[in-house]
Amino acid sequence: MSADASPKRERTGSDSAAKRGEVLFELPIGTKGQLICTRPKDKVYLITFSSPPDNRLTSVCLARTPQASILLALDIIETRYDAGVVITTSGIEKFYSNGLDLEHASFTPGFFPDTLYALWRRLLTYPMPTIALLNGHAFAGALMLAMMHDYRMMNPHKGYVCLNEVELGAPLRPPMTSIFRQKVSAQTYRKLVLQAARYKALEAFKEGIVDWLGGLDEALAYVDELKLVQKAGKGMNGKQVYGDLKREMWRETVDYLENFGAEDGRDFMIQTRRNREREVAEGKVKVWEARAKL
Repeated sequence: MSADASPKRERTGSDSAAKRGEVLFELPIGTKGQLICTRPKDKVYLITFSSPPDNRLTSVCLARTPQASILLALDIIETRYDAGVVITTSGIEKFYSNGLDLEHASFTPGFFPDTLYALWRRLLTYPMPTIALLNGHAFAGALMLAMMHDYRMMNPHKGYVCLNEVELGAPLRPPMTSIFRQKVSAQTYRKLVLQAARYKALEAFKEGIVDWLGGLDEALAYVDELKLVQKAGKGMNGKQVYGDLKREMWRETVDYLENFGAEDGRDFMIQTRRNREREVAEGKVKVWEARAKL
């Protein structure tokens, strides 16, 4: 189905579907998935994305992946609807997302700067409050995606959040680490990155990885309690500054996302230094071994 900001019809079926509100538009994800944007209450926009079986942030078809569809949905909301609050969640019960497909991410030209980083930067500087509603597991890249939102709400009954790159043998790029340095404590950061700790909802809440526990009803309650819809509007001087304030708050990560090309030079320098240090270490060990034999 193509993007269309005009159709508005009530969803039918389960109580859960009814709570999600009227459908504003739908977008395709590949050949089997879809993104649905609904309005559960005035000026609150719920983006529900489904890309079976586990909402991988893949690059099979860059124009129709979850991240590309979310980007387009964010554009549609900003340009065609009143400023408010955006909530993202999954239509797949078990997973918010199972993260990246590492092979596709590594070998698809432009995947990081043009698709993944583009979405992360958009969310991090979006001119409206954003909430990641984690209905299930959020592993690795999926947790990073959630961290780019302003707030995170996690299902208290199911799902884990974790960074398991140390187990996968996958190094973390600068924006992947900086967002955690900026948003969680040093102790939590260490456990996430070096121990691949898996957090259930209550643990994640206590560690500050997520802000609240609950589902859509609870998320909507916090939207009201914190008056988030009003935050997206214009201030007393007539200016809308929510996105500008976020850009300055998270400047380090934004800079990494916007200057992806600098990573290549940095990686080359690091690898060159490592090789040189390894050669020096090897030489010293050989001298020590030779002396030990005397």
